[in-house]
Amino acid sequence: MQLHTLDKAALISDIQLGDKLNHAVSQGRRSDFALMLALLSGDSTETEPVEVVCTEEKTDDELRRLFQLSEPERLSADSLDYERAEQQSHAFHYAGLTSAKLSGYVSPPALHFPAEGTHNLGEDVYHNLSGHQRRRLSGEKSKETGLDPANLYRQLNEARRFKEINSYA
Repeated sequence: MQLHTLDKAALISDIQLGDKLNHAVSQGRRSDFALMLALLSGDSTETEPVEVVCTEEKTDDELRRLFQLSEPERLSADSLDYERAEQQSHAFHYAGLTSAKLSGYVSPPALHFPAEGTHNLGEDVYHNLSGHQRRRLSGEKSKETGLDPANLYRQLNEARRFKEINSYA
C-alpha cells in the first residue's frame, strides 16, 4: 500500500497526473477523482494567515461618547413621558412650533405611547371585549392559585376528602 501526502506528491498541475484524472472521471471512480483533486488543491492551513488580530469590543456607551451622540430614544413610554408630552403640547399652544421643537430636542419623547390599563392588550382589542371579559381580566391578577405542582396529587386528594366529609354532614 502506497501512502500519498501533499509533501510526497509535489503536484503542481494536472499534467503531472497524465491520463489518470481523465480515466477516474470517465470510469466514475469518484474516490480516486476526489483524492487527485485534493492533492492538487493547496492546504488551507498553509495559506491561511494565523496572526491574531486584536479587535477591541466597544460598548454602545463608549461609541456614543466617542462620536458625541445623544442617548438613544426610548421605544415605549413610561409615566414621566406622558407629563413631558403634556408640557410639549402646552408649549406648542402658547409659544408656537419652535418652542415645542426645542422642548422635544431637549428631552425627546418616546416613540410609542401604549394605552394604560389594557392588560398588555392592544387598545382596539381591549375596547372590543365585553364587560364580563374586562372584569375577568382585572380580577385575574389579584387571584393566585395555591396549587403546588410538586404536591398537586396530594392536594387534590385532600380536597376530595374534605368535600366527602362536608357532604356527609
